[in-house]
Amino acid sequence: MNIIVKPLISEKMTRISEVAASPKLTYIQRKKGKPEPVAHNRYGFVVDKRANKIEIKKAVESFYNVKVIDVNTMNYSGKVKSRYTKSGFLTGRTNAFKKAIVTLAEGDTIDFYASI
Repeated sequence: MNIIVKPLISEKMTRISEVAASPKLTYIQRKKGKPEPVAHNRYGFVVDKRANKIEIKKAVESFYNVKVIDVNTMNYSGKVKSRYTKSGFLTGRTNAFKKAIVTLAEGDTIDFYASI
């Protein structure tokens, strides 16, 4: 069974994984001693719906040669969507999938664009 279907590459996942996308501190915030933003080192994957967190952790560690600290999963069921068109009323479903957000150990990174 293939656990990892594909990596999630979107604006939201980029914001979560990179410190450069976080807002910069203002002069007043720096003066008050607010800590600088830290990279969360998190990466998202679309995974098999039947996979559990332990299987996802083992699959990411073996495929990317990194140390996984934490795995958060979310199930997205296929929603029923309807719309009215010129030819009548159409009903359909969106795709159901499972998303996993993986937190890596400090110093480990995954480069999705290395093979391009």
